[in-house]
Amino acid sequence: MEDYEALLQKAEQELPSDVDTGDRFKVDNIKGHLEGKKTILSNLVDISKQLNRNPSHILKFLLRELATPGKVIGTRAILGTKVSAKFINKKIKKYVSEYVTCPECGKPDTKFVEEKRIFYLRCLACGIKKPIKNI
Repeated sequence: MEDYEALLQKAEQELPSDVDTGDRFKVDNIKGHLEGKKTILSNLVDISKQLNRNPSHILKFLLRELATPGKVIGTRAILGTKVSAKFINKKIKKYVSEYVTCPECGKPDTKFVEEKRIFYLRCLACGIKKPIKNI
């Protein structure tokens, strides 16, 4: 039994200090800057890849939530008003809770499925299928 305890202590000591917390699903914070009266988001496409969603769907959600016009040009999203990154990050978290994470098991392994003109959130982990709100 002492050998096990000694090996366990040795293993804990050899672990790197920045061991992952176990949360495999992390969304980057939005990066952007202001140009005049507009907000330019430079990593919306990268965030959409992390979420496995279409950038235009995320932008459409953000535009509705922020009540502002906008569009995607290349890899950048342009919002028609000045908006703080902190506020946009809150809206992205709301998007993740409504359109990415499973309402049953809480895992991010979901995809959109369309059946008879109704969109569903299908969880690949637990198999549940829930209708989602249109944006």
